[in-house]
Amino acid sequence: MRLLPACLFAVLPAAALAAASPEPVFSPQRISDHIKTLSSDAFEGRGPATAGEVKTVAYITQQMQAAGLEPGGPLVNGKRQWTQDVPLLRSEISGQAAVSIGGQALTQGSEIAIRAPMNGQKTVAIADAPLVFVGYGVNAPERKWDDFKGVDLHGKIMVVLINDPDFETGQGDFGGKAMTYYGRWTYKYEEGARQGAAGVLVIHETDPASYGWATVKNSNTNPQFDIVRKDPASVHTAMEAWIQRDLAVQLFKDSGLDFEALKKQAQTRDFKPVTLKATLSAKYAADTGVITSHNVLGRLPGARHPNETVMYTGHWDHLGVGAPDAKGDRIYNGAVDNGTGIAELIEIGRAFAHAPRTDRSLVFMAVTAEEKGLLGSEYYAANPVYPLATTAGVINMDALSVAGRAHDFTISGTAKLGLLDDLIAEGKKQNRTYTPDPRVEAGGFYRSDHFSMAKRGVPAISFGSGRDLLNGGVERGTQIARDYTRDRYHQPADEWSADWDLSGMAEDADLLYDLGRDLANSRQWPDWSADSEFRAERDKTAAQRR
Repeated sequence: MRLLPACLFAVLPAAALAAASPEPVFSPQRISDHIKTLSSDAFEGRGPATAGEVKTVAYITQQMQAAGLEPGGPLVNGKRQWTQDVPLLRSEISGQAAVSIGGQALTQGSEIAIRAPMNGQKTVAIADAPLVFVGYGVNAPERKWDDFKGVDLHGKIMVVLINDPDFETGQGDFGGKAMTYYGRWTYKYEEGARQGAAGVLVIHETDPASYGWATVKNSNTNPQFDIVRKDPASVHTAMEAWIQRDLAVQLFKDSGLDFEALKKQAQTRDFKPVTLKATLSAKYAADTGVITSHNVLGRLPGARHPNETVMYTGHWDHLGVGAPDAKGDRIYNGAVDNGTGIAELIEIGRAFAHAPRTDRSLVFMAVTAEEKGLLGSEYYAANPVYPLATTAGVINMDALSVAGRAHDFTISGTAKLGLLDDLIAEGKKQNRTYTPDPRVEAGGFYRSDHFSMAKRGVPAISFGSGRDLLNGGVERGTQIARDYTRDRYHQPADEWSADWDLSGMAEDADLLYDLGRDLANSRQWPDWSADSEFRAERDKTAAQRR
């Protein structure tokens, strides 16, 4: 290859420099080493506001610095920091929670999974509150859908199905199998607060929830977090919990009702709330306080348009130390979720640091408290270090495949936006094809950190590794994904393994590097499709970009 004269590099645009530079080579061994370290027992499951966070933030900062990135956090006394403080409300149930339905005592983690109160109270005391079944608990005027029909829920417990009204039918006003935000458990709790309910019980069913009871138990019976709100009771009821399907079926039966028949009714506009014969009583206290967690940010200033930004993101946190599994393991290591994404983030940053500077600035952000409700990314989106109006796009990485190379790739959800078109075009250069999210019913679009940015209009995707594996095809890829969800997702068994094949992650990194590089060297402003719910927010920022 003919080498260009050194003097020419001073005048060539970044796009030409990139073309003249050798492509980066992503090392599966480096990626593996990051995951192994971050998911080791020494990091204690990377829980926010724990010793595990201190080690995690220190490691990511050290690795970003060693990779050649600059601090990318807020300015303090004129100097950029590596971290952004993220104040969070922390709440943990103290001692045992006493909860009963119809006089039957329920065991935390067994029949019921109670979340620590997030409405600002330190104690929960509910006596004989009526249980009201409200179907899917949806209030959607734009779809002419109202599951509440004017029923007063003050002082009552709202019993609600998970997912959307048309999950089982596959057709209707809520995207068919594709979950809308109305199907998410977070929406159910928020709507319960808006309705004035004393509490919300979400009925767990594996298929519509997209995960088993073990995931529910492990995610909800540990300390809970939220961003600090002026009025937390506006989005949280006093009691928030899940109950097992079998318990719900029995409750309906004891009330002379058929659970499956009422579920079918709830899939229609004509559904009306039904009061069950049983009541709920609960009493428990919580240890609450405000803690400070941290987002970690590295940056490479752009050569020509440093005030414009392309972001790579991934969450560093996991569930920390919690209830033991059958083997007595209490550390939720989070190797795949999301040691993989952070390893990718660091290595993509390293590749850019050793390449000619792009025209736009690049920011690499490892966010906190994703497992607590996308809180680190939510805080950043509400308090951006770099204006959202001039953020060209966000590329999020969450739980990538460790099963080798694939013919395809995907994103979470089915959003239509120019950034996806660009990703598909880059994928073709690798002879890889785009496969739409195979589990749209899981609501993945609302479960990763890109959503915090997307709902504010910033074009954002969460990348997913493909399932059509070179070794074993779609059948093997799908089985591996199912096994992970059942046996390791949000469980202590999500651990690093020496027999992983990370060649696919290296190829994913190459694809995402090319996507970010081309966007950072362009004058392009990707947008949402004309019918997207996020388009209007993005349109509001057009004047600021000009």
